[in-house]
Amino acid sequence: MYTPQEIVDFILASVEEILHTEFDRTLGDPGVHVIDPFVGTGNFMVNIMRRLPKTRLEDKYRNELHCNEVMLLPYYVAAMNIEHTFYERTGHYEPFPGICLVDTFETAETAQAEFGFFNPENTERVKRQKAAPIFVVLGNPPYNAHQLNENDNNKNRKYQVVDERVRNTYVADSAATNKNALSDVYVKALRWASDRLGNEGIVAYVNNSSFIEDMAFDGVRKHLASDFDALYVLNLGGNVRKNPKLSGTTHNVFGIQVGVSVNLFVRGGKASSRPARIYYHAVPVDWRREEKSHFLGVKAKVSGVEWSVIEPDKKHTWLTAGMRDDFEMLIPIGAKGDLGRSIFRRFGNGVKTNRDTWTYNFDRAQLAANMDRTIGFYNEQLTRWGKLKRRAAKVDDVVAYDDARLKWSRGLIQDLERGNRGEFSEAKIRRALYRPFTTVSLYFDRLFCEEVYAFPEMFPNVASEADNRVICLTDAGSEKPFMVLAADCIADLHLVGAGSGCQCFPFYTYDGEDGARQENIPPSTLLRFQQHYNDGEIARRDIFHYVYAVLHHPEYRARYAANLRRELPRIPLVGKDANIFRAYVEIGRKLADLHVHYERAAEYPLKRVENPELPLDWRVKKTRLSKDKTAIVYNDFLTLAGVPEAAFAYRLGNRSALEWVIDQYQVSTDARSGITNDPNRADEPDYIVKLVGRVITVSLETQKLVAALPVLAV
Repeated sequence: MYTPQEIVDFILASVEEILHTEFDRTLGDPGVHVIDPFVGTGNFMVNIMRRLPKTRLEDKYRNELHCNEVMLLPYYVAAMNIEHTFYERTGHYEPFPGICLVDTFETAETAQAEFGFFNPENTERVKRQKAAPIFVVLGNPPYNAHQLNENDNNKNRKYQVVDERVRNTYVADSAATNKNALSDVYVKALRWASDRLGNEGIVAYVNNSSFIEDMAFDGVRKHLASDFDALYVLNLGGNVRKNPKLSGTTHNVFGIQVGVSVNLFVRGGKASSRPARIYYHAVPVDWRREEKSHFLGVKAKVSGVEWSVIEPDKKHTWLTAGMRDDFEMLIPIGAKGDLGRSIFRRFGNGVKTNRDTWTYNFDRAQLAANMDRTIGFYNEQLTRWGKLKRRAAKVDDVVAYDDARLKWSRGLIQDLERGNRGEFSEAKIRRALYRPFTTVSLYFDRLFCEEVYAFPEMFPNVASEADNRVICLTDAGSEKPFMVLAADCIADLHLVGAGSGCQCFPFYTYDGEDGARQENIPPSTLLRFQQHYNDGEIARRDIFHYVYAVLHHPEYRARYAANLRRELPRIPLVGKDANIFRAYVEIGRKLADLHVHYERAAEYPLKRVENPELPLDWRVKKTRLSKDKTAIVYNDFLTLAGVPEAAFAYRLGNRSALEWVIDQYQVSTDARSGITNDPNRADEPDYIVKLVGRVITVSLETQKLVAALPVLAV
């Protein structure tokens, strides 16, 4: 990734300043070894060389500047850029001995993979670098938490030493329920750099800013504060996933979707102390990239920035503004390893398929055909692997990565290695809530769904859908605003889109497909409510609906907004009056019925504006809102006018309920597989028109019910 010059200049000026103030040293001093472990095309190295005094450049160039690149083309480009800069400054050419064609993370291993065409010189360079006492680590690590498509056969590599260090530190000390983000390459880069420095030194990275506040990174924050003596964190923002009002191309310094931060971590120095002094500054959220570049140019280095000192809380939260201490006194909605102190005993993530195109479809028959074909292809590859595995080093050498027939994933590859055979069954096709008010068919199978989590205990069969309900809500650390939605079927992990997982809390759990049903609210919780409200008639179903009402309360969401970004909800006991409790229960019940049975709601009376020159046409290709949001252009024949402004106020994540329907109910064809997903129904041609009106009614009625909730007096 190309690093803007303003960022390079700010980092290098800051490194020079810290070296001078904390260590009485400069970049040009003997013994100050510098490494860019992800050199790319050489931006940082070139600029370091331009800053060094000419009298010291040759010695530094030959002995104390190091960089790595694992890709051949960038390696050559970086070498040429660095060597040309040396020539410009000294007047003569020398090959740069500090660049290695090597995977940086492998340098932590006992041995590195060999590039035969570069040996033995490259091997000697790697050995020399590994022996060097690195004082400054700088650069722009790649960001890649999740490979988008296993079929690309370009998997995140495994590193025994670095991965184990990440597991034993960052992962082990995280209280998050979902730690997938800790597989990001930049997390490995933080761990590698922390371990690579000696007793003194500086890590200067520009990288993904998610470690600053995301829940999964609490262990990272803990170790950064204990591994270093001073942390300077400049948050340049630009996270489009968290703020849809932003544009990556105009608000992000790299033109990407994730937030970016400039970070300088200092170990040792004159004022060494543990835990670290944490200095933080965030630029305004709505700043455009040119404003951020100007800011960096004006501030120039760390001493030019107006830093705030962060005091982490006991959970290693750095950004605690708005978080309320009384949240800890409320009842957890659910907690891993809980011994009956939470509202729900059992809960779990929504289903993660890793191959939505194949496993979800509006059309049940189309889904069955898709899955029958892909299971057949998988079994062909299983048979092929069984025949050739003794002669092949790995699965990748045997299986066919064919986007048109199957999307592979890590879990499915592991199932193939174990010899698990696929078997198509119509009984595995189930109803699922894919997005808000978007019910589709799902092929619910442990083999072809990457993770089913606890749903086999929540909805083990079709019959359970008539009995059970779940409360689905955004997981801790979600990039989307808090939301909650009841369902009577399986729910998708990304119920409100990518960047947000969902946790699901069922009323019943089941002991297997034909096992006993039990209520999921423990006796201790039931007793607590009965005693608090002095009402022995309170039942578990009442508590379920009470919770659903509280989670919709505007005052609750506003009061605990910062806490809800950090962790799962905790539930207050509102007052002591049983009548108030009953009022919440009744509104919660109505909300749940309204949301679960949204297809039964009365249609809002939209005006149907027909094009008289075209024949009757109920088919949707892609609907769209008019610019003033008062009408929905359904298709060329029909426009639905009179959409009330209030319909957009009921929001789930970054979209209103109505906008979710408009977004999801369109014909789409997957470019890789050619699979088409068509929401139009042959047996009910006007279903989508009716659905639009019904979801408007649901939106308006939800707001009326929420407005009727009693004051949140705790």
